[in-house]
Amino acid sequence: MRNSDLLRAAAAAAILSLCLAAQTPPPKDKEAQAKEALAKDEAKGLPPRAAPTDYLSHVKVGDVTLAAEFAGHNVPGPQGPLTTEDYVSVEIGIFGPPEARLKISDEDFTLRINGKKPLATQPYGVVIGNVKDPEWEPPEKAESKSKTQLGTGGGGSDPGSTPAPVKIPLEVQRAMAQRVRKAALLEGERPLPQAGLIFFQFRGKMKNVVSLELVYAGPAGKTTIPLQR
Repeated sequence: MRNSDLLRAAAAAAILSLCLAAQTPPPKDKEAQAKEALAKDEAKGLPPRAAPTDYLSHVKVGDVTLAAEFAGHNVPGPQGPLTTEDYVSVEIGIFGPPEARLKISDEDFTLRINGKKPLATQPYGVVIGNVKDPEWEPPEKAESKSKTQLGTGGGGSDPGSTPAPVKIPLEVQRAMAQRVRKAALLEGERPLPQAGLIFFQFRGKMKNVVSLELVYAGPAGKTTIPLQR
């Protein structure tokens, strides 16, 4: 009887272990965890401002209010702005009545500069390779500054020589890419309010910009938003 009881107890324990294993999901590998964390992080976007009036420009179209603010050759964000020479950005805020939803796409927007042909939006992925962090300084430059301040002198670099290309560390590049992704306007059908950046290719200088118009043609209707430079 004792052996029989032991066998029954062992069988019950084995069955319980199998049931618990079936209920417990397998542990995720590090790559899957990183992808999940990145997806959650990307989904945050820019926080909408308290009201459309907190943006420099806003226009009502249907039941939706579109607000916008031109950022020039900057990519604004909570950690401070990045800069880009080849693109300009516009911060968008989309507001609606309670529980309103809207299908959002950056392709619904175009930008007219100085009355010329409207510019189509560019995906944030192409902007990533063109951004710079004005707060980041190459280690070599910081070191040379330190030596100059110490007055070491003698044996300085040849003024006529070509400066070596600046190599931005991979972790700095990744951090900048993440900041651009997080700031970009989220697409798809989403609850309002929503906010984020849209990008346009423009290499001109801001001093030569006289007029700016953001044109919207999407599910909410059609409208033109005059922007301030």
